[in-house]
Amino acid sequence: MSVDHATLSGFDLYNPTEEHEMLRRMVRDFVEREVEPQALECDREERFNLELFRKLGEIGLLGITVSDEYGGSGMDAVAAVIAHEELCTSDPGFALAYLAHSMLFVNNFYHNANDEQKARVLPKVCSGEWVGGMCMSEPAVGTDVLGMQTTAVRKGDHYLLNGRKMWITNGMISDSELGDVFLVYAKTGERVSSFLVEKGMRGFEKGQKIKDKLGMRASTTAELVFEDCEVPVANLIGEEGDSMVHMMRNLEIERVTLAAMSLGIGLRCLRVMCRYANERHAFGKPLRSFGQIQRYIARSYASWKSTRAYVYDTARRMDLSGNSANSRIDSDGVKLVATTMGKEVADAAIQVLGGYGYVGEYVVERLWRDAKLLEIGGGTLEAHEKNITKDLSRSFEQVLG
Repeated sequence: MSVDHATLSGFDLYNPTEEHEMLRRMVRDFVEREVEPQALECDREERFNLELFRKLGEIGLLGITVSDEYGGSGMDAVAAVIAHEELCTSDPGFALAYLAHSMLFVNNFYHNANDEQKARVLPKVCSGEWVGGMCMSEPAVGTDVLGMQTTAVRKGDHYLLNGRKMWITNGMISDSELGDVFLVYAKTGERVSSFLVEKGMRGFEKGQKIKDKLGMRASTTAELVFEDCEVPVANLIGEEGDSMVHMMRNLEIERVTLAAMSLGIGLRCLRVMCRYANERHAFGKPLRSFGQIQRYIARSYASWKSTRAYVYDTARRMDLSGNSANSRIDSDGVKLVATTMGKEVADAAIQVLGGYGYVGEYVVERLWRDAKLLEIGGGTLEAHEKNITKDLSRSFEQVLG
């Protein structure tokens, strides 16, 4: 077998094309200019920056995986990873609101809605005119999706939707204002279906806004309530009972971009601890001279670097239409290792900085708080371990070679 070494030597896993490299530069500049100056304040105020969010639409990020026919950028999973990684070097809470909109709503809707639905909705969510989200979890139901209690019953030309959804990112965009549009999962008989629910529909009400969260405070989290909510039949996504397929397919890009968020957290923490270890002296020497500090920095770097390669390789092989070979096992895998890495690197950064790491001015305490959510949302660590083991038991010879 011959190998084209010239081709291999020119391949960049993290910026595989010139378009990806340009995207990274654009997002990095945007983060430095627009995101970083507001990050600490929005975290302290537990405030979603709607004005800044709409600027993401102006630069083409809100519909990053949607074709230009509907106002999107027509890019791939690697591009989505780049955007989330770069945003999370500054403000993971804001990035989570972006993910809930661009991946959980926009990408999901784009791949599963019909042409009429897409033409009506996608231009508004790609521009940022509408803020979207996805409603799956309930007060008593998380990982056990089939245990959901929200129901939808057809009555003539509409469905009556009843139930409560919990932990919904972008559910409220302020203390009093609902988000604009949601994909809501509900039981139709014994099967799960999904519906496009829009602000202003009769019976759709806000519940409580979830405050005093450990982290991700720059994104809003809310309970949403549906009491005989009247949803037109035209707002059913696909056919009744299709939504388990829709849901599982979209979980792959969700988990890879959540893993990318951890990459951004890890990168920023590495930058902070390396700079501090160079500048701070103890006993007449820079901190980097001490073995204990070297251990934190070296292990953090190696963990971040190896995880980053896994995330980008998985994104490179991902087909957003849901036809990727082995993509489920690796989307579980990258989120399993990346989210733990992000939290551990943030913890190491706090330890290197000592007392300074414990206060907001030095950023890493906020990143540490934000990192924890990524081990829970989009699938818990335990769920990923279960999924990986189940998938390997079925096809370990194919996966492991």
